[in-house]
Amino acid sequence: MQTIALLVCSCIFLFIFQKALAFWKAIRAIHNHPGHRTLFSPASFLSNILPKVAGITLGPNHLFDDKHDTFAAAGWDIHTAVSAFPQASTIVYLADAAAIKEVTSSRARFPKPVHHYSALTFYGHNIVASEGEEWKKYRKISAPAFSDRNNKLVWDASVDIVQGLFGDMWAGQDVITVDHCVDITLPIALFVIGAAGFGRSISWKEDSVVPPGHAMTFKDSLHIVTTDFFFKLIFPDKAMGLTKRMQRTRKAFEELRLYMVEMIHERQHAEKVQRHDLFSSLLAANDHTLDITTLSEDEVIGNIYIFLVAGHETTAHTLSFTFALLALYPEEQDKLFEHIKSVIPDGQKPTYEQMPLLTYSLAVFYETLRLFPPVTAIPKIPTEDTSLVASNIRGEKCTIPVPKDADITICVPGLHYNPRYWKDPHAFKPSRFLEDWPRDAFLPFSAGARACIGRKFFETEGIAILTTLVSHYKLSIKEEPQFAHETFEERKARVLAARQGLTTTPLRVPLVFTRRK
Repeated sequence: MQTIALLVCSCIFLFIFQKALAFWKAIRAIHNHPGHRTLFSPASFLSNILPKVAGITLGPNHLFDDKHDTFAAAGWDIHTAVSAFPQASTIVYLADAAAIKEVTSSRARFPKPVHHYSALTFYGHNIVASEGEEWKKYRKISAPAFSDRNNKLVWDASVDIVQGLFGDMWAGQDVITVDHCVDITLPIALFVIGAAGFGRSISWKEDSVVPPGHAMTFKDSLHIVTTDFFFKLIFPDKAMGLTKRMQRTRKAFEELRLYMVEMIHERQHAEKVQRHDLFSSLLAANDHTLDITTLSEDEVIGNIYIFLVAGHETTAHTLSFTFALLALYPEEQDKLFEHIKSVIPDGQKPTYEQMPLLTYSLAVFYETLRLFPPVTAIPKIPTEDTSLVASNIRGEKCTIPVPKDADITICVPGLHYNPRYWKDPHAFKPSRFLEDWPRDAFLPFSAGARACIGRKFFETEGIAILTTLVSHYKLSIKEEPQFAHETFEERKARVLAARQGLTTTPLRVPLVFTRRK
């Protein structure tokens, strides 16, 4: 018995020694550059479910919660995280604009680690979760849909859908109260990407009806898939029936695939009409009759899924934060309203041609994206042993070794809240985007060759929705008895609270929309 116990203790000691040695080597490889030293990797499953505990885990929301604080504590705009489990690993975090530009401009040296994007490949390979020749193929097929001609379609669809909200859902009401703003912004954004991207028009009244052959609406299935995707990521299919929520998630994945297959078949068998939307580009690459098939049906479905997610959740959440900020800062809302009135005469419908004149709408939208970037981490991986130069607020520089097996994470909140680039970075100041501003320190759409292909689509939609809604309704925070005595800072923290899902997600934004006289 003593022999067995001695053997077990020896194995445990050997295991701990090996882990400690690997941990020490990882720290030595980066010259012990300042940062976090934790038991569990920030990329591990445990770190994404456990709260932040010093020396143990960084927590699930650490990049957004910490913003630039960890960089300030390290004394450099590059810091590191070395962890022991599940294996010794190193992450190099960047909030230095020059270093980030070097990384995003050197695709061969710092490619995208596609294995980090498994949550986006449930339905098939796609433009986001791909690299190299495969990514080039998807981008070449998709790019024609993001033209100026289609952006006008995006603008018109956005304005019509918001005005449809006024006429179909808010008719006869001067005051509308919503418990969570995403209940409004999610369907708006979904209807826009459906109409402008896929030729799938949905009215506000139709949206609540489950069509024959389905168990839930298109909107609900997409919302559940993007909200509860982690169940599908963590658990095998056989385990997806353990709870009602997991059963609902499994059904949502099935329903969304069915909707996408129906969309494909309906368009393939519809009367041929010349369209220039994203759906047409994807289907043309899968047209067996033309003998030009470059996309399989799974690839078509995978890319439909990724554009639906990117085209509705990102916009919906950004608009929710935008409306919350305008409600919290009525003086900024008044500035925006007055600027809109100076561009668009009373009673007139905003046009795509007026978009370049709506500079304050764009400034408000950009400032929201700076404060609440949809994606907080942009991963890269070095293909060789290399180094990066870090700077700090004192103008000093230092060179940091970056081993081939390290992960590089561009920390978008760290960059967006970096006082080297943004004066008073925690303040909501849209006017900063009306002046000369640091473009290399603004990364809501990533940068370089892998920058978001739908940036102009997203901006066009967001400005059209924001302008149309603010020109007709005044926004304010819903008054609730349980929060009657909170300070402004407490209210701000409550209304702007966020978590990390596929994108930065508002927890609850209770608003009141009051019709302007």
